[in-house]
Amino acid sequence: MAPGYYPRIGGVEYVVKSVSERLVKIGHEVTVLAGEPGVKSPREEDVNGVRVIRWPTWSPGGAYHFPRKRGLFRKRLNELLGEVDVLHAHNIHSVIAVETLKAARERGVRVVFTPYYHGTGHTAVRRFLWFFWRGYIRRIVGSSIVHTVSRLEAQLVERDLGVEAITIENGVEEWVRNLEWSPRDYVLYSGRIEEYKNIHILAGVVRALNEKYGLDLELKVFGEGPYKSRLERILRDMRVRYELGGFKPFEEYIETLSHAVFLGLLSSKESYPQSVNEANAIGVPVVIAKPWGLNFEGRKRTLIVDLSQYVEAIARSVHEFLKRAPHEEKSLVPTWSEVALEYLKKLYGG
Repeated sequence: MAPGYYPRIGGVEYVVKSVSERLVKIGHEVTVLAGEPGVKSPREEDVNGVRVIRWPTWSPGGAYHFPRKRGLFRKRLNELLGEVDVLHAHNIHSVIAVETLKAARERGVRVVFTPYYHGTGHTAVRRFLWFFWRGYIRRIVGSSIVHTVSRLEAQLVERDLGVEAITIENGVEEWVRNLEWSPRDYVLYSGRIEEYKNIHILAGVVRALNEKYGLDLELKVFGEGPYKSRLERILRDMRVRYELGGFKPFEEYIETLSHAVFLGLLSSKESYPQSVNEANAIGVPVVIAKPWGLNFEGRKRTLIVDLSQYVEAIARSVHEFLKRAPHEEKSLVPTWSEVALEYLKKLYGG
């Protein structure tokens, strides 16, 4: 169960697609029940061997994913739960996924839950709502097998939901590991455009690198989100060269990533950003922020910065990092095929 599925673009969608297709390749049957705000009625299709059922959802701001046609949804869900050996629900922020989790537990189906939990909401209203939503999740997660994509997320889950989690990190496409870093003249950010992502701080670092260290870098930002218009005004006022566009098709994004001087991700709240994994696999230097950036501690060509520092101090650290990073080896990042085997062994019971 996922809030969406390919060709929809998103981090959770990409993870579910990657694991599902690898499981199919080694002989398992996989059905994905996915939210789809763009349809009026449910539809079913085959996508690279994966059976995908797209269910109409209401998704204000591209989030929450409330299922429409609720009576029909529960009926269809119960039919599907009678067919499966394991139900894997993704995303604690998705109502349709949590409802599926609850129904599976009531039916006695083996349940795996991957929450992608950040510990809080990102606005005052969302933080208020989280007080109630977190309590509801804590009551229903029960005996589910909880899977997290990082050790820091596992600590948050244990603290707030009262359950121990199994950590299996995300992988990368097999061909991505064969690529080589070939830098040009830009810094890249790709992901949701929210204030807490601190893209404006990244822009300040780029400006400082240009003004103080004689670099000539452009900031490329790919993504969507409610902060996009505000960010563009900030970038114009800062007089930083920039490109601000939507999400790119995967192959185009990876090509662009492979030529970035570095990938910048100074977000204050994350679970496990896939863009860092892909950059590490290619060998693109990565600049990430504490505390969640500590998930990547020990990775080569990776700088973890403290956002309590002034932008100029961060820029100085980045400048020194960029001088030594090309002389380090690439990090070894697991492939999705390797990750799928870990899922079978540790989550699905073989």
